[in-house]
Amino acid sequence: MSGAQDQLEIKFRLIDGTDIGPRNFPVATSVSTLKENIIAQWPKEKENGPRTVKDIKLISAGRILENNKTVAECKSTLCDIPGGVTTMHVVVQPPPLEKDEVAGVGKVAKTGIFTQSRWT
Repeated sequence: MSGAQDQLEIKFRLIDGTDIGPRNFPVATSVSTLKENIIAQWPKEKENGPRTVKDIKLISAGRILENNKTVAECKSTLCDIPGGVTTMHVVVQPPPLEKDEVAGVGKVAKTGIFTQSRWT
């Protein structure tokens, strides 16, 4: 491989339709590294951004990409358009509920609004 064939131009589409990129990545780049790049470039004005690689799912050509795979291993034949930009969709797992929020759910049930006796 030489030159442009060693690189893949990728943009990352967020859930609200905005994009990060496009940017060129070597085909030997791992999916995990792509996710680290997304975290580093996440727009500061957006709430609930990913904190770790595990918070992100990358989808390309309808497939969820595995962290240990390289861009070359995940590349679809649809990506082989010379000069084309590959769009990968980014799904961020929402942060887990805080213990206080979970405890609050239990408190609502105990206040008599939704008691077990009403449902049985």
